[in-house]
Amino acid sequence: MNDNELVERITALVDEEHRLRENTDEAGAHVEQLRMIEAQLDQCWDLLRQRRARREAGLDPDDARPRDLGTVTHYLN
Repeated sequence: MNDNELVERITALVDEEHRLRENTDEAGAHVEQLRMIEAQLDQCWDLLRQRRARREAGLDPDDARPRDLGTVTHYLN
């Protein structure tokens, strides 16, 4: 996935997250789906950051690889 594709994926996930959160009556029914979206967002952002860091370091951004969800969802803020 290139940077533009990642940004498009992030945008789609954020739109889906907002759509699910808009209807507060059904928010509880979508808890697991929202968790998965949040985890996928973490993964996409991590990959985008990796690609940008590699590019800034003069390395090939295409060598960046998605990290597993367990890794990216347990980063400290």
